[in-house]
Amino acid sequence: MTTALIADDEPHLALYLREQLLLLWPGLEIVHVAPNGVDAADAIARLQPDVAFLDIQMPGLTGLEVAQGIEGRTRVVFVTAYDEYALQAFDEAALDYLLKPLRQERLILSVRRIRAALAPQPVPPDADLSDARLAEALRRLLSPPSVASAAAGAAAGAVPQAPLRYVRAAQGAVTQQIVVEDVLFFQADDKYTTVRTAAGEYLIRTSIAELAGQLDPAHFCQVHRATLVNLAHLDSTRRDETSRLFLRMRGHEAELPVSRAYVHHFKAM
Repeated sequence: MTTALIADDEPHLALYLREQLLLLWPGLEIVHVAPNGVDAADAIARLQPDVAFLDIQMPGLTGLEVAQGIEGRTRVVFVTAYDEYALQAFDEAALDYLLKPLRQERLILSVRRIRAALAPQPVPPDADLSDARLAEALRRLLSPPSVASAAAGAAAGAVPQAPLRYVRAAQGAVTQQIVVEDVLFFQADDKYTTVRTAAGEYLIRTSIAELAGQLDPAHFCQVHRATLVNLAHLDSTRRDETSRLFLRMRGHEAELPVSRAYVHHFKAM
């Protein structure tokens, strides 16, 4: 049986979509209806539904951010009030996108498209390209204004800012000056970002999104919504039985998961 999750902060719209999907797809099981992005992300990780219908504008995490953090088999359908031209980048990456107000005839087409996509079939040779398109579209739509402004300034002839070389991080009552080259990875942790080196673990208040715009892209790569790794310290990669990718960093015992949207960075590994 195919399983699905619905995430929408407007209960009446979530209920309508649920009723219509069950009417049009009798074999579908709705395993969870999430009222916000954080609940949706947690439920997807826990339940691993076949498909997630994600509203784009939600509190906590947007549908785009939820999609960026998916690590398992779950495929995405965006449900949005945005004009369809704003989502052309997703046309070949997400299974589908539905515009509000939802129309039954469009849902019928979407159900057909989703069922065809989820049917067992050989993996196409360009499967990683779809992940790459999704990652690039998410990156553009999730880029903070500061990054966009910097890009505009560079296009206008402004001198580009040099990549970050040091970070000031707290370890107890002591503030450390850490050389960026020594960092194994950065990882979001509640209100802080963890800085992990071979020597220890530190906390900073700079977000992952801000760091991504300040670090040298030739050395640092985003592998998850919450994780940036230093490729100079990459030791090995591993795929599990479901083809999920994991990284092992030198000097760090635990593996780091790679979200589906970023797997294409490691295609040759």
